[in-house]
Amino acid sequence: MAAVILVEVRVVARADTKPYHLIIYHLIISFMKRFISISLCVLYSVLCIPMLAQSLLTPEQLAKRERKKNLIVKEWNTDDKTKTRWLDRIKIYDDQGRCIEEIEYATYGQKWRVTSKYDDVTGKVIEEVEYNDRNRATRIKKYEWNEDGTKAKQYNYLPNGKLYSVKVYEYIFSDK
Repeated sequence: MAAVILVEVRVVARADTKPYHLIIYHLIISFMKRFISISLCVLYSVLCIPMLAQSLLTPEQLAKRERKKNLIVKEWNTDDKTKTRWLDRIKIYDDQGRCIEEIEYATYGQKWRVTSKYDDVTGKVIEEVEYNDRNRATRIKKYEWNEDGTKAKQYNYLPNGKLYSVKVYEYIFSDK
């Protein structure tokens, strides 16, 4: 679904207007055209890009995401002998049903945590930040994707932003 809106602004100068007034009129018109153009671009990106991203997903993926919108999942463990219960894992999903944070716990507290950022157009993960048990960033992963939706590369950075490794994904299909 796309909509095109055309706006035309005209200013009619009176015969008794001085030339510098015409310059001001033209500046105002130029500003208004740019403002309207930028407003329409922002409106398009807000309305159409999320719809484009969803159109790239299968109906099953869309249904799965729909069930996970703004969801928090807590997993609990119970010791069989002592019947002690502790939080094992938390997964937090955003308003589009994508996992944006995952936290793993042990009996002593947080073991690790991962936060994820997604591309607005494709819906694919573009960045993950891993944190340790003291909630300090230990590794930042950034991803590139192939046209067919498979991972192409994973860039691994230290918390200071220095690149320390690159993982390249190779896909080999056999006819067996």
